[in-house]
Order: sequence, then C-alpha cells, then structure tokens
Amino acid sequence: MKIYVGNLSYQTTEDDVRKAFESHGQVSSVAIITDKFSGESKGFGFVEMDNKDEAMAAMAALNGTEMNGRNLNVSEARPKTDNRERGGGGRGGYRKNW
Repeated sequence: MKIYVGNLSYQTTEDDVRKAFESHGQVSSVAIITDKFSGESKGFGFVEMDNKDEAMAAMAALNGTEMNGRNLNVSEARPKTDNRERGGGGRGGYRKNW
C-alpha cells in the first residue's frame, strides 16, 4: 500500500520517515520528493508498506504527529492525475465570424 506523507520539514530525511513507519510494520520503500533543479525537499513523500493492516495502523498512528517541528499529514496515496489542459491556439478560443 502506498502512503502519502505531507507537511514534512525540509530537514527530514528518508531515514527519519522510515524509522517512524517501521515501528508499525515492514517498510518496502521511502521516497521524499525533491525539486529536480535545486534538489531540495518539496515537503512531502511516499512510503510503501506491503501489509495493508500494518499500513492502516501506521497511517492512524502517525497522522497529526510531530516530526522535526511539523505535524504530519498521513493518508493513503491517490493515483497521480493529469490535470494539464490540452490544446493550444494562443487565442483562448476566441473566434471571430466574418
């Protein structure tokens, strides 16, 4: 199960997150999302746990708890959606009928 972890301090490491979640079960992976240009944390990440019961227990226990001065937002990760608008034209759909 993939878990979203938000409101992370920019100083929080993947090891910090792993330790917090491992107290509730086996952690498969941890990834803190970083800016592709600066390499700095974006303040959120993802944890994967294979056992759903352990993942649910970790979410319930860690949501709202403090880590490095910030209260965590922990929830089940939602699939990424493509919110970009399609199309173009540059005239904003304006069309003059002559």
